[in-house]
Amino acid sequence: MNPKQTWFWVTLAAGLGAFIFLIERRQPEPSHLPQLLLPGFQATHVTSLQIQPAGHPLIRLQHTNDTWHITDPIRYRARPAVIEALVENLERLAPASLSPQELKNLPQADQDYGFSSPQLTLALDCVGRSIRILIGNQTAPGDQVFVQVIGDDRVFIVDAGFLRFIPRTVNEWRDLALADWRQLAFDRLLVTNSGKVLELQLDPTNRLWRMILPMESRADGGKVVSALHQLGSLQAGRFVSDNPKADLEAFGLQSPELSVSLLRGTNCLLSLDFGRSPTNDTSQIFARCQGRPSVVTVARSPLEPWRDSHESFRDRRLVTPTSPIDEIEVHARDRFKLQRQGGRWKVLPQGFEADTAWVTNLIGQLTGLEVVQFVKDVVTDQDLPAKGLAEPISRFIVKTAGTNASGLPTNTVLAQLDFGTNQDNLIYVRRAGESPVYAVKLADFQNLPDASWQLRDRQIWTFSENEVARIKIQQAGKVRELLRTGTGKWTFAPGSQGIMDEITASALDEACHRLGLLTAAAWAAGDTSKRDQFGFITRGHTITLTLTNGTERRLEMGGMAASGLPYASAAPEQAPWIFELSLGVYQFVLTYLTIPANIP
Repeated sequence: MNPKQTWFWVTLAAGLGAFIFLIERRQPEPSHLPQLLLPGFQATHVTSLQIQPAGHPLIRLQHTNDTWHITDPIRYRARPAVIEALVENLERLAPASLSPQELKNLPQADQDYGFSSPQLTLALDCVGRSIRILIGNQTAPGDQVFVQVIGDDRVFIVDAGFLRFIPRTVNEWRDLALADWRQLAFDRLLVTNSGKVLELQLDPTNRLWRMILPMESRADGGKVVSALHQLGSLQAGRFVSDNPKADLEAFGLQSPELSVSLLRGTNCLLSLDFGRSPTNDTSQIFARCQGRPSVVTVARSPLEPWRDSHESFRDRRLVTPTSPIDEIEVHARDRFKLQRQGGRWKVLPQGFEADTAWVTNLIGQLTGLEVVQFVKDVVTDQDLPAKGLAEPISRFIVKTAGTNASGLPTNTVLAQLDFGTNQDNLIYVRRAGESPVYAVKLADFQNLPDASWQLRDRQIWTFSENEVARIKIQQAGKVRELLRTGTGKWTFAPGSQGIMDEITASALDEACHRLGLLTAAAWAAGDTSKRDQFGFITRGHTITLTLTNGTERRLEMGGMAASGLPYASAAPEQAPWIFELSLGVYQFVLTYLTIPANIP
């Protein structure tokens, strides 16, 4: 072969290779995405729908103000979930198609495929586009259906399952919710129950409900919200009538047994009427929205809270915090206040740290305190002495932090509770600013503290077992001293007797560890002036721990409390208050820090 021709063909081959590499490889891959029935269609752009089912009236739906409504053959709220399911499936619908060439061989295609008398016609108005779809016959097996988009010559075949997204009757498009008040800014509720009126009003400041009628009272906000939630969950079981001239008396709606109205000031935003039950189903009742012709049936049970007496809507809680509690003032055996300071609580004016867990428990007790009896609603000053409320035995003032008109920090009183005398395991209580006298369980009241020392931090002291150099035990005139020479190593000091083995030495380390984290199980008294009442005796049982820095920690044992725990007193880290010693520490004291009777 001619060498010049050879180089020509080599150069040409190289050029073609470069072309393929640089040009052809950049060409897009053929699309494997399925063909869509409506290319470019977006479900969120649909503004109206028309559905013409064969043999049924035309159904029109309109989307305005973010809400779907039926406009024909009735005016009613539509079910958005049904509409969304339809248009979202239309957006994804990927059919097979018959070409115009195939259709030329079928001169009666419209009749054969069912388009001359379609079982369904859909018309959609979208942003910048209108679409009309004919749904014809189903294929011979029945698992597919013929579809045509007006303006497109092709005939499409889609899965017949698509038909289940197109309800044929208007009731299937109707919103089942009795009413939708998500956008209603109401602040009053008016309930008429068999002629009795209940009026509730929402305080715009603290967002708490108050009862206005039949009496002025705090309302149980939890029950109001729950009852409203159940009311909002009501759904139509059956659409009975849309006739504006229907006989309401036949449904018990001419003079409804129950009406619930939502108002803004004096403006009624929504009013719901409830009548009698259908003769064949007592679990349902007839209902309607005032001003609308439709009568439906709804379940009876979610309405039961509104049928209760007004007493059930009264707030039984005596303290309802609307913001974190920051101060509790107590007038009882002594006067003090608990004040939040950063992450800690302080007892003032006494000035000692409060036990955070016990303060949290106290807040829980106060906010959980419930009225068990409404003793008297209208009370005069002459009524107070008989209930022990002219001079209360104790008073709790609960406050929350805030600011005054000048922006300076101040405390706002959430509630002031005055407690009086007790009777039949109940104790009378009254809230400042309210007329009624209530009664709460005596046991709940007795759980509240009545002295400042009861809330003192229960941590007695803190040190490590490695800081202990010596233990001195004094009991019934005897003395025993133990010296720590290292971890797990102890010996008796000169003049002391006993048996020291590895188990005992290790247990002494554990005893020092537990004593180093000494915590009161409960406080028993704020001073030691009446020590004998708690079983403390002269020449009793005292344990003194000397630390490596020379300081001493002394624990004195007393008698047994009703709880089954021993009384104890500790000094000098804390003032020598009397407390109940935990069982775990007490067992180590009995076993390893007690002088046996046979030791001289």
